[in-house]
Amino acid sequence: MTQIQNPILPGFHADPSILRVGEDYYIATSTFEWFPGVRIHHSRDLKNWRNISSPLTRKSQLDMKGNMNSGGIWAPCLSYSNGTFYLIYTDVKQWHEAYKDTHNYLVTAENIEGPWSEPIYLNSSGFDPSLFHDDDGRKWFVNMIWDYRKKNHSFAGVVLQEYSEAEKKLIGPVKNIYKGSDIQLTEAPHLYKRNGYYYLLVAEGGTQYDHAATMARSKTIDGLYETDPDYPLLTSAGKPELELQKAGHGSLVETQKGEWYIAYLTGRPLNGKYCTLGRETAIQPCEWSDDHWLRLKNGGNSPDLIVEGPNLPEHPFEPEPEIDRFDSKELSHHWNTLRIPADPSWCSLEERRGFLRLRGMESLSSVHSQSLVARRQQSFHCEFETKVDYAPEYFQHMAGLVVYYDTEDHVYLHVTRDEDKGKCLQIIETTNGKYDEILAEPISVRNDGSIYLKGVINKDKLTLFYKEDEQDQWEQIGSSLDVTHMSDDSAEKIRFTGTFIGMSTQDLSGMKKAADFEYFIYKEDSF
Repeated sequence: MTQIQNPILPGFHADPSILRVGEDYYIATSTFEWFPGVRIHHSRDLKNWRNISSPLTRKSQLDMKGNMNSGGIWAPCLSYSNGTFYLIYTDVKQWHEAYKDTHNYLVTAENIEGPWSEPIYLNSSGFDPSLFHDDDGRKWFVNMIWDYRKKNHSFAGVVLQEYSEAEKKLIGPVKNIYKGSDIQLTEAPHLYKRNGYYYLLVAEGGTQYDHAATMARSKTIDGLYETDPDYPLLTSAGKPELELQKAGHGSLVETQKGEWYIAYLTGRPLNGKYCTLGRETAIQPCEWSDDHWLRLKNGGNSPDLIVEGPNLPEHPFEPEPEIDRFDSKELSHHWNTLRIPADPSWCSLEERRGFLRLRGMESLSSVHSQSLVARRQQSFHCEFETKVDYAPEYFQHMAGLVVYYDTEDHVYLHVTRDEDKGKCLQIIETTNGKYDEILAEPISVRNDGSIYLKGVINKDKLTLFYKEDEQDQWEQIGSSLDVTHMSDDSAEKIRFTGTFIGMSTQDLSGMKKAADFEYFIYKEDSF
């Protein structure tokens, strides 16, 4: 029997929505403020996965300029009916403190790889929406509802409303069908139907170390829903010895052989606390009890690092190349930008063939227009390298290698110009919003030619290097830096993404000076 090692989607891949269509399996995950919106992975065996598409590629589908950190795309839901794929998603504009501005939309496609439609606006009453296709042809929309009032609990239950495909809108009454268990913080509802029951799978406990997945059921779609007497179905809460923590926020899939699995959110902390890779996706086999409740196949409710795979032939994919030479007409699918699309006005593979040209825009603290292209860190042990051709004229010009969590936490090895040092290298580290220059004095480099930049992450430490010629030995720059501040768990306020690694440039004068990156290498030992 095939064995699957968790997580199946390492690195920042949160809030999985799993779907089977024939012999193909798909998982959609949250992308928050990173563009393009939503990542869809494909598998034939639930073990081997590859990223195949991101449905939200246009500003008309997703306009995130100005969205706050960890806003944007929360908890997409992928479904399929009568030849059409449906994707429900939330664009979160504001979510701190009392208020949450959460706008829910629907896009559709006949092919999982697109093109995807323009969005249909649905509602803004809460987040984590999903769409259920009943066997009578009706479609039902569910989302948690947010109550900002102090007298009530902020997570006010799960609401149900019918969706009219003909009218392209929600219709009929809104009914609160489930208030959750005493774990509370009930969110992420998904509906299923089996053996005469409607099953409601929800996340509870918040998305950190008390996270859980709970099931409830009803004979009618609008309730009342009875909570599983042996809840929660899945959790890591109170089990610090487990390698997989934060287990919860799941969705279900049945294989073509009748086997059941739950894909769920998890995290792997460093030093007992810091999930620098973000919240990841894992999978667990399930089975139905004699009294028609779903149970984990391991007999408990804890996540496992190694699980039994389905009765399906293995279907591996070619590994991703470690080097991107920027010789294609479009950015590779593993690259992402912050809040805005990779518009040719600032991000071009055509202006200088064989190079990625980035034109400098706003600072690394901006929530509007950053010139930053990055990919997920997906292993605790990785190294990355680039070569940048850049001629800064002022200290306001910067370009280089960035390790980035959000505007509050990042590390930036960059080329700039100093009045005394001339063209030089400096490291900026921003921790919980506090800016610091790591080098007491910038390091002068030659005025002409490119600079090679390199980083190595070994668990909680980042070491940076540079060289001026290809044949030179790498020279360490600065001391090794602690990267645990680039995690969900290190900030004063909760947040939801993960560490990204990539290239960035700024022109704080506003003239959009260009930096050319000749290649990028990302390689890892094991996750």
